[in-house]
Amino acid sequence: MGDTAPGDAATHVLGIDSGGSGVRVGVARTDVLGGSAGKPPSWSAPLTWSSSTPAAVGDRGIDAAGLLARVLPAARELLHEAGARRLGAVCVGAAGMATLGDDLRARLPDALADALGVRRLALAADAVTAYAGALGQRPGAVVAAGTGLIALGAVPEGSGGGPGGTEGVGGAGDTSGTGDTSGMGSASGTGGTSGASVTSVPGSASGVPGTGGPGGAHGPHGADAPAARPDARRATGGWRRADGWGHLLGDCGGGAWIGRAGLEAAMRAYDGRDGGSKPLLARLEAVFGPAAGLPGKLYPRPDRPAVLASFAPEVGRCASEDPVAEAILRAAARHVAEAAEAVCPRLESSEVALTGGLFRMGAPLLTPVREELAARLPGVRVTEAAGDPLDGALCVAAALAADGLRLPRDPALLTVV
Repeated sequence: MGDTAPGDAATHVLGIDSGGSGVRVGVARTDVLGGSAGKPPSWSAPLTWSSSTPAAVGDRGIDAAGLLARVLPAARELLHEAGARRLGAVCVGAAGMATLGDDLRARLPDALADALGVRRLALAADAVTAYAGALGQRPGAVVAAGTGLIALGAVPEGSGGGPGGTEGVGGAGDTSGTGDTSGMGSASGTGGTSGASVTSVPGSASGVPGTGGPGGAHGPHGADAPAARPDARRATGGWRRADGWGHLLGDCGGGAWIGRAGLEAAMRAYDGRDGGSKPLLARLEAVFGPAAGLPGKLYPRPDRPAVLASFAPEVGRCASEDPVAEAILRAAARHVAEAAEAVCPRLESSEVALTGGLFRMGAPLLTPVREELAARLPGVRVTEAAGDPLDGALCVAAALAADGLRLPRDPALLTVV
């Protein structure tokens, strides 16, 4: 493919998704993808390769040489299998691109040009590829929830809302940064540790962190509901981000948050304290063994967020019969809706999409999430994500190959080189 004449029309694009749960590569035809990618991905399944081993991180951040050593052979094989004559563009979406992507930005452009003959490259945070996979290039908000939780909103060029796509997005202020997304159970979590959080909820000493207790006393409705925060921050270039602070400072409503709340309720029942749940205690002992031994198993683990998140499905299973578990999920739903509200553009065409492994819990979480979103964002359509971050990387690459990329550029979130 490297000896293809420059004037030949591009036939395929390449997407790379590097996240906390592994690395994936995809190849798709440009004519199947569609040039502008104004709609979510609707193509037939691309050719893909995957590895469950995440990219290595060293002194320079994500190790570009190590990543290239893995993805280039896979890309060549997929391109050969696809019969690609010329590669139009590549998009690399990576967890930690903002804070750990220096080596990728320095080495990938020349390396991919030399190896694959491609001159169009987009480097994106995985929150951006999650957005593109869910909504394509339409305005709206995407909430990605797995081990952690992050929300990202955007007004792509040509969607209305003012220059640079920043008007029409609620809030004010300036910031930059990115969040990292990955599936529930990944040690890296959905949320990153850099960037800006546009909403926050005070913690509490109750069984549900930051909810005012199992009853959710400070929920979004009622006399003691918190006032809307005027200090929301807008990312440069038209992106808007909420949460993604990691399990110690945020990721409110994510898998680790739910799992921790469920385990706390179980321990309360073990102690005989208020706010406890005997059904959750039974599930704790079935999963982890005797309750008194849980701290010794949990605290030494380097992947504590993933361990906490692994208990979230147990909370979902108990919710239909246990009011404490139900209250935990309703509190999580409020956090999901708060994050979406904070980033969603105020446009008639805006949509909210939900993506990530946490939402596979189904009705116990999705029902209250949809109720909370309807209350906070009346008239905004809530939709399932059309695709995942690898689909989003292919979507961005297809748009870039056709000179139709309208998603906002941002030094931390999305750059084109």
